Amino acid sequence: MTALPLTASDLTGHSLRLETLVRLRWLAVAGQTAAVFFAHLVLGFPLPLALCLGLIGLSALLNIGLGLRYPASQRLRGGAAFWLLAYDILQLGGLLLLTGGLDNPFAILLLVPVIVSATTLAPRPTMLLGAMVIATATLLAVWHWPLPWYPGETLALPPIFSAGVWIALVSACAFTGIYAFRVTEEARQLARALNETEMVLAREQHLSALDGLAAAAAHELGTPLATIALVAKELERELPADSPHGEDISLLKSQAQRCRDILTKLTSLSSELDHPHTHQPLSHLIEELVEPYRDCAVEIAVAPSSGAGTEPVGRRNPAIIQGLANLVENAIDFASKRVDIATKWTPDDVTVTIADDGPGFAPGILERIGEPYVTTRGRSVDNRTDERAGGLGLGLFIAKTILERTGARLTMANRERPERGAIVRITWPRALFDAPAGDPAPAKSARSTWRAEIESL
Repeated sequence: MTALPLTASDLTGHSLRLETLVRLRWLAVAGQTAAVFFAHLVLGFPLPLALCLGLIGLSALLNIGLGLRYPASQRLRGGAAFWLLAYDILQLGGLLLLTGGLDNPFAILLLVPVIVSATTLAPRPTMLLGAMVIATATLLAVWHWPLPWYPGETLALPPIFSAGVWIALVSACAFTGIYAFRVTEEARQLARALNETEMVLAREQHLSALDGLAAAAAHELGTPLATIALVAKELERELPADSPHGEDISLLKSQAQRCRDILTKLTSLSSELDHPHTHQPLSHLIEELVEPYRDCAVEIAVAPSSGAGTEPVGRRNPAIIQGLANLVENAIDFASKRVDIATKWTPDDVTVTIADDGPGFAPGILERIGEPYVTTRGRSVDNRTDERAGGLGLGLFIAKTILERTGARLTMANRERPERGAIVRITWPRALFDAPAGDPAPAKSARSTWRAEIESL
């Protein structure tokens, strides 16, 4: 019962606030006290008053201790909630033992902890509490103090009555427990579906905003890049052949041309979807991805493809190309010397693995990777922040979002020691990746994939 941070399960079910149990127990303390004094003082029934008030006082002391030890907002999961509810069953069982067992009409209150557990906790503790109620009811049916009655009179109920009460209590425990759990579980599933839908819509909104920014950037950067390219050509023409600046000018021209190619790609994604020659083997796809980076300072090692059966041949989907290109470029940016790319396939899956030897992902944000504006790399060996890790964190968000829309599943982690660096695995179901032979139909659009995600929730 230590304080724990909130998790998704706390918000959608399988947890219970301590304040809820404390308030229910105070209500039970007040009700039990009133019933004992009413029966003893008003009706005149002889009761073991000291023992009854002692059990009631024990519940009051437990509530006071919990209130002093833990905050009211404390959420209980698993064993802590189970033991508190189990105590309530045993405490009420003790009172019933002193006041007539199952002949006491208040025996029906044994169902309350089971119902509370069924609506808030997982199935296993609920079943254990149900078994405890059945065991308590069985004990009370065969062994209990006499039912309090008027002095000098005895109320003798036949054994068949106690047996009927036991059967009714056990049946009600099973039925109400299952019914309450099913109704609450449907509410939990609806809450989870709504939560997932909100997350998908938020990601769509972020990506739509980035689409607009990309279009605006392509429009605005066209003229400056053309000017840069023109000036670079003029400088190259003016410089002598043996000028030490010739290599720098050539690099400037090549990078300006690369920027223009990227902008051209941004403005032509929709037309590429309808290109008639859309089939592409997996090995050709990887080669197309790494070709622009062959001349960079980082070595790019492409492992030979391996797998069972024929090599996957998919449609030339710009979303897959752009998503993988973002991941490859991110790996190159953070790699020290080498980036490894491997492909593997089975009859069921197609997997692409991209690994670098850089600083790796920061351990504190591994669970948040893929969210917008979250930078993903940790500190370097000398505990200084990597100078290359100063981006906005949009690269992985874009890559993860558009690849997941194509049906991919991404796994991001750090390499196992003694190796350093990050490793990203992208896995598609083979049926989604492979293009049927002779099928010229374009791949499913991002928007239709997004709709399918929401409809499946």
